[in-house]
Amino acid sequence: GLRSLPGCVKFHLLKSDFIFNQTNVASVTPWLAPIIWEGTFDPILIDSIYKQQNLTIATTVFALGKYTRFVKDFLESAEQHYFMGENRSLTVRKVQSFKRWQDISMSRMEQLEKLIENELASEADYIFCLDIDTKFYGRWGVESLGRLVGVIHPWLFDAPRNRFTYERRPKSQAYIPADEGDYYYAGAAFGGSLEDVHHLTKTCREKLHIDAANSIEAVWQEESHLNKYFLLNKPSKLLSPEYMWRDINESAAQIKVIRFSNVPKNYAEVRPNP
Repeated sequence: GLRSLPGCVKFHLLKSDFIFNQTNVASVTPWLAPIIWEGTFDPILIDSIYKQQNLTIATTVFALGKYTRFVKDFLESAEQHYFMGENRSLTVRKVQSFKRWQDISMSRMEQLEKLIENELASEADYIFCLDIDTKFYGRWGVESLGRLVGVIHPWLFDAPRNRFTYERRPKSQAYIPADEGDYYYAGAAFGGSLEDVHHLTKTCREKLHIDAANSIEAVWQEESHLNKYFLLNKPSKLLSPEYMWRDINESAAQIKVIRFSNVPKNYAEVRPNP
């Protein structure tokens, strides 16, 4: 629909089938970071660009106690849908478990910080940290790569800011005042460059330790601290809830593709404490 005017550059719109036409969701943040939804990228084009870079992408999951039952589905679905490298390797590490799932959750930041420092810094270009009680159902590829990547939480992606479940007690290092905040990010999936994710995990670990010393635990443990970090250190790319959905059987008008989703489960049965 562009006219060619005298003396003007003539534009041609290519790949018009990938022009984003979802009007009920935003495809860019107020600080101009892209938000990745179905239709915002051409998978064939972006794959051909990234393939030339020969990147290594590390991915970490924690499977403790009864959560080991989720490993098989996670790995098998990842083989189908998660990136496209032929030379995959799997490494198993033993980590300390705890009597409270909250402590297991909070310890992940420290474990990730050490893993990046001691093993991954010279081996990978990017890292994603994902929950194990999940499964891939669609493409999760190079469109997700960025310096610092957050995933918009599937429960709160269309909620007003005053409903975000941030930590609201000023005593906590994760405190976010009622009139602040951009998005509510999922603790179940985040990533980015090794350097940026190392800074994220180190900062969150330090803040978690300060809270512990002050006898306070953020309402959603490391997810609360992740949200505070992303408030102060804006992600360079956001992934829509397609990349972390709540249940494959649930639908929402804005969600055209479910790429990655929680596996329905009885939390009281799989967690070591209520």
